[in-house]
Amino acid sequence: MRVNFTVNGRPQQADDVWEGESLLYVLRERLGLPGSKNACEQGECGSCTVRLDGEPVCACLVAAGQAEGREVVTVEGLAALAARRADREPGDGELSPVQQAFIDAGAVQCGFCTPGLLVAADELLEHNAEPSDADIREALSGNLCRCTGYEKILDAVRLAAARTETEGAV
Repeated sequence: MRVNFTVNGRPQQADDVWEGESLLYVLRERLGLPGSKNACEQGECGSCTVRLDGEPVCACLVAAGQAEGREVVTVEGLAALAARRADREPGDGELSPVQQAFIDAGAVQCGFCTPGLLVAADELLEHNAEPSDADIREALSGNLCRCTGYEKILDAVRLAAARTETEGAV
């Protein structure tokens, strides 16, 4: 089957998609977007989190055909999404505010969970510019990190939220 959908703001087409093929496989292997990680393949770890029509989903659990006509945002598209929200063009090599906050707060360890955490945090901050710690924990609860105690990750989301208040864009 052929799947036509929008990925990171650009129309995409995947041909000869097998009916059991996951959205994660199509993104990584067919479209060359390796940011979303393939870890548990059971929707338990959140490493493959993407936004499907704005909602965070585990791409390993979504059949590629379910993306027909829909919009997908991966970690690779967060900077462009943030730029669109701010009504401007993204710069080359630009990071989204939440991506920059993860770097600045030292929230990136091995990096395997980071893409899913970034996508989930971005979605939270789009809808809640001043999240409480409980809000942050809830938004990230579907994402497992095996390297940290999560404190630096929470710090990064708090930092991104503070910067969002100051700068006015996620």
